[in-house]
Amino acid sequence: MATITAADVNKLRTITGAGMMDCKKALVEADGDFDLAIENLRKKGQKVAANRSDRESTEGAAIAVVNADNTAGVVITLNCETDFVGKNEGFVKLATDLANQALNYADKDAFLASDFGGITVNEKLIEQTGVIGEKIEVGQFERLEGAFVGSYIHAGKIATLVALSANVNGGDEAAKNVAMQAAAMNPIALDEAGVDASIIEKEIEIAKEQLRAEGKPEAMLDNIAKGKIQRFYKDNTLVNQDFIKDGSMSVASYIKSVDGGLTVTGFRRVALG
Repeated sequence: MATITAADVNKLRTITGAGMMDCKKALVEADGDFDLAIENLRKKGQKVAANRSDRESTEGAAIAVVNADNTAGVVITLNCETDFVGKNEGFVKLATDLANQALNYADKDAFLASDFGGITVNEKLIEQTGVIGEKIEVGQFERLEGAFVGSYIHAGKIATLVALSANVNGGDEAAKNVAMQAAAMNPIALDEAGVDASIIEKEIEIAKEQLRAEGKPEAMLDNIAKGKIQRFYKDNTLVNQDFIKDGSMSVASYIKSVDGGLTVTGFRRVALG
């Protein structure tokens, strides 16, 4: 039987992130064979993942990452079962490392299939499920490109990206402010054009039913309902919302105050729960 030293155990722990006792046990069972020990730890992760597949993973970390020239960004959630794990320094680091890798991929499937230290991201998640003992998965994945992309993370629970039409003086702060707006106000779309027609139809019907209940004449319903829809746009579309740092102007007006030709061209938002 091979002699298992503390250095061996620490080396395996560094490679896999597994606990000291799990690493020692894996090395003993593998008679000192590192590759076999790693494989055994990953098999353990698969078993734990299978046993916890029906668990809810609504805690974790929401991460936003933007590339060096601020032309693309990604927001992801790395989900787990408990807030205790979600706040763990090692878990947050893993989420950040994964987000940095996600920046290089157009969609979630390609990202999950990509190489992450010799195994796929998906395999890494299974491995870490065995290490931590909770269901771990990438929940949301959103990518955004633009002339200038900024980001904001709120308490590790909400992450947002905002794209501006140009890279201008003050654009960095402006993008962050609007990303903060998106985090706080949770708009359903960038502007009127981005709202699904079925949502508007539903809102119009709700408005008409309310007006009928108030005794308004049928002939007036369409015009009054249109006014309510304009209010719906103001409350629920990013550029039309009141700017949270100055309620006297809309988000669109705030952006114009930074630079007259500047506009918001897109946003992405992910949140835990």
